[in-house]
Amino acid sequence: MGLLKEFKEFALKGNVMDMAIGVLIGGAFSGIVTALTTDFINPLIASFGGAEVAGLIKLPWVDYTGLDLEARTALSLNYGDFITAIINFLILAVVLFCLIKGMNKLSTIGKKKEEEAAAAPAEPSNEEKLLTEIRDLLAKK
Repeated sequence: MGLLKEFKEFALKGNVMDMAIGVLIGGAFSGIVTALTTDFINPLIASFGGAEVAGLIKLPWVDYTGLDLEARTALSLNYGDFITAIINFLILAVVLFCLIKGMNKLSTIGKKKEEEAAAAPAEPSNEEKLLTEIRDLLAKK
């Protein structure tokens, strides 16, 4: 029973739940980035000089005669898919870098305000002010 209780504590911690939400949002965002790459970036690359992003390299030892497109694709090196995956990764990496940098900036701003508030000396109380005035007056006499 102790193992089950320990697992429940682990699974319900805030960090684990936050990480699970991050994975779900990351998966959804990955779909958006894939659509952006496939529908916008790849056609732009293909429009320059006729470069085909969805290209493939036929292997010299494979006989492709009589094969349909799907079978030829399965028996070829699909460099276009690899290039698309690299572009997707780079876009995700840049976006995540910007998000993390922004979150770090926000957290340091909050910490600086807390440090400034803690570093500022507290205003002396009325009793301390009165005692200081009396001390100064006695010192003058």
